[in-house]
Amino acid sequence: MKRLSWPRWMPIDPYVLLLLGTVCLAALIPARGTGADVASGASTAAIAFLFFLYGARLSTREAVDGLRHWRLHVTVLVCTFVIFPVLGLAARGLVPVLLTHPLYQGFLFLTLVPSTIQSSIAFTSIARGNVPAAICAGSFSSLVGIVLTPLLAAALLGNSGGGFSADSIVKIVLQLLVPFVAGQLLRPWIGGFVARHKKILGLVDRGSILLVVYTAFSEGMVRGIWHQVSAVRLAGLLAVEAVLLAVMLLLTWYGAKALGFGRGDRVAIQFAGSKKSLASGLPMASVLFGAHASLAVLPLMLFHQMQLMVCAVIAKRRAHDPEAQEEVMSPPAPAAEPRPAVGTGTPGR
Repeated sequence: MKRLSWPRWMPIDPYVLLLLGTVCLAALIPARGTGADVASGASTAAIAFLFFLYGARLSTREAVDGLRHWRLHVTVLVCTFVIFPVLGLAARGLVPVLLTHPLYQGFLFLTLVPSTIQSSIAFTSIARGNVPAAICAGSFSSLVGIVLTPLLAAALLGNSGGGFSADSIVKIVLQLLVPFVAGQLLRPWIGGFVARHKKILGLVDRGSILLVVYTAFSEGMVRGIWHQVSAVRLAGLLAVEAVLLAVMLLLTWYGAKALGFGRGDRVAIQFAGSKKSLASGLPMASVLFGAHASLAVLPLMLFHQMQLMVCAVIAKRRAHDPEAQEEVMSPPAPAAEPRPAVGTGTPGR
């Protein structure tokens, strides 16, 4: 029997449909009372386990090897943690014309989240770019984001982001940083197991994120915060996010060209520097925003789907660039014949 697969022509990521289904489930059957306490505890454990797996998967050797291409990685980090937040702060002027204050807080948080790994690699591969650079850039961004995203959120969002305090910092360290470090330390012993069972653990990853989403949106339903969001506000949020994505896609492509990067590197920079990670952002939002996490993650969920659809189209077009075709058609340069050392050549030749 043939395995069922998601149709390639379908523009919506099936996992995003699962996320939307989870939101609908939370709207219809939100966790209350004891159920909410159980869901909250399970969500906390799931977040810690997620970051433990992140640490166990990140190859220290790959990270060290990637340092040789430091200019590319610095460029991606600047796009992710400097330019994105600056644009997020500039969007403050859209409140209250297009965005409500809670939606703006979620939008600003979106700009602080690290880049993706899997989709950056996939789109770079489709566009015939520098895949190893995309792997290292995404890994570095995720690693730096574990520390930098909470710090930026505390600095830029302040008390309006859910009440950042010493207790919040302790939660961040215990739920995000400590599990990640533990995964890195145990990698020599469990790295092989994680690699062999990456498909099963990938399902655990995604299931954990669904649990985080259900818990956050259930709490939002119980508190009645969804009455604050109208269709007009959602349309405004989508428009602002479309502009943000367009600006970053143009800036990463033409900015990388101005910095002298080759085509393969520009492809990696564009896809790694213009996207935001839903997998990293959702658990962080749950820790940072607490009861306000549902509205905080809404902009990130919408941006995630938008970036997948747009980047899929761009990646296919990039694969047909004249430069990409030349790289594919050009035969590899013949290896130079080794020259005999002085005094070791064959006589008579």
